[in-house]
Amino acid sequence: MEDLNSLTNQLFDRREAMRPTARTWLKHIALLLAALFTATIAGVLPPFKIVDIFPNVPDPQTWSEIYQFVFSLPSLYVQLILRTIRKIFTDFETLMYGLKFSVSLLAILTAHEAGHYVACRLYGVDATLPYFIPLPPLIGPAGTLGAFIKIVSPMPSRRAVFDIGVAGPIAGFAALIPILIVGLLTMKQSAPAQIADVQRLYFSDPLLTHLLAKIFGLNLGEFNPFLAAAWIGMLVTSLNLIPSGQLDGGHTIYSIFGEKIHLWTGRIAFVVMTLISVLGWILYSSPSGFLFVVLLAVMLRVGHPEPLNDTPLNFTRKVIAVLTLLIFVLCFVPFPIQIK
Repeated sequence: MEDLNSLTNQLFDRREAMRPTARTWLKHIALLLAALFTATIAGVLPPFKIVDIFPNVPDPQTWSEIYQFVFSLPSLYVQLILRTIRKIFTDFETLMYGLKFSVSLLAILTAHEAGHYVACRLYGVDATLPYFIPLPPLIGPAGTLGAFIKIVSPMPSRRAVFDIGVAGPIAGFAALIPILIVGLLTMKQSAPAQIADVQRLYFSDPLLTHLLAKIFGLNLGEFNPFLAAAWIGMLVTSLNLIPSGQLDGGHTIYSIFGEKIHLWTGRIAFVVMTLISVLGWILYSSPSGFLFVVLLAVMLRVGHPEPLNDTPLNFTRKVIAVLTLLIFVLCFVPFPIQIK
């Protein structure tokens, strides 16, 4: 048995990874439950229009009205959240609606981070359990900023960099597909013109959504909790697969092509995303793309750690890299949020 364990360790370039303590598990579970709570609240809040969020407050038009509204915003926000929490705990239908969103979203995020974590364990790379980031609803539209794990030991090889990098988006993508299908099969169908008439915010559907809708013979309609969770999951997946810095796409590029190509793809991604963000602002009055630009700017300043073993990847992993590129194409939308 000892010889078998030694052989397994050699095959995976691995050593024994650190194990989380009971106290560590409690801390991360607490963060997960906090994210579940804030995401459930976010899931039942109305569309992002002042008239819907604060129905008794007139839409401010003059500078004086805007000033009064901003001054009263903290109080209005607290009242809104307390009112929403009360409704969640007193109305079962509202609770279930919110949980459909929050549980679906956190299932996708958990699968993504679990993919990274399990791959780290296989290679004996020390990594933390997933940190879930709860955010106050509306401040974080989904009630969470996502999740991440922190790698705290060197990467043993390029193979480890690649496998750990792609394991997250592949696992998250596999988790979001059934949620997306359920969302499509349970959505309220509407003509595109009707949707445009009732929404100020329009959420662009990725290619994967269009393909699955066509397979099931459906016209895309209004968002429901499952579709909303899958949409955010696809956005997170495509963002992580951008080939920059220590994003999952950055790990993939580095492991295949090395440091110089990794540096240049990061710069190109930054320029392309900047152009897309400017176009999004001009065409759709949407500033959402600039958040991605800020993230990529930070990624450019974060160096990629060198693996201990620089042996190039084999053919199988290069095929998997092409498949992750396909996942990016299926999930990416250049203008995810449009204001109409």
